[in-house]
Amino acid sequence: METTSRAVAQASAAEGGQQALSARRAVDGYLRAPFPWYGLDEAFTGRRWLMQVGTAADGAVEHGSVGHGDEPSVRNEHVAGDEQGAKEKFAVVVTVAANPVRRSADGTGVLEATSVSSAAWLAGVGLLSFTWPGQMDHSLRDDWLEQQTETAWVLADDLDGEDWSTLSLPVDGVPTSFHYRESEFGWVLAGSTEQGVHLGAYGRGMSAYGLGFAVVKDIEAYD
Repeated sequence: METTSRAVAQASAAEGGQQALSARRAVDGYLRAPFPWYGLDEAFTGRRWLMQVGTAADGAVEHGSVGHGDEPSVRNEHVAGDEQGAKEKFAVVVTVAANPVRRSADGTGVLEATSVSSAAWLAGVGLLSFTWPGQMDHSLRDDWLEQQTETAWVLADDLDGEDWSTLSLPVDGVPTSFHYRESEFGWVLAGSTEQGVHLGAYGRGMSAYGLGFAVVKDIEAYD
């Protein structure tokens, strides 16, 4: 019994160490960014957690996301307004470095400029990653996801279109205009800040209308 307990304890310690190392690697990516990260402001008192960063071919961090509330899972039983949907309440904030058109690190190509549309696109695809209509067969999800991803790109490229409305929310305490849209699976918004970054956000179960955004003072406070 003692041997078994010791083995379990050692396994748990090893797992804990791996988790700590994984968390350290995750936060390291955020710490390498040359721009400030944004999250919900201090009015939000719930759990905050890291997601992942996006990098260029040369390893430079270009964007990333942080989550707030319940950590969502891919749900194939989601139906708009159902009880399960109400149990997962989350908002994810996407920060995108505002970069102009520029040459790649190896000098062989050109990297596209980032814009509010970039933030809207990343937020739209982010919401899709946690969405799966319940009436859909598992084998059809890839086709559905591809179609919806293309739709998200088209919508992000037409922020002045009728699918978007305007929503004013505080960013670092300053009222800021965002492009906003809702769907049966959640909401998406996108705008810019005075700190040289574009912001995107998406969520479900948490109303976007009461949110505020602020520079993250300590990214390591996110678990």
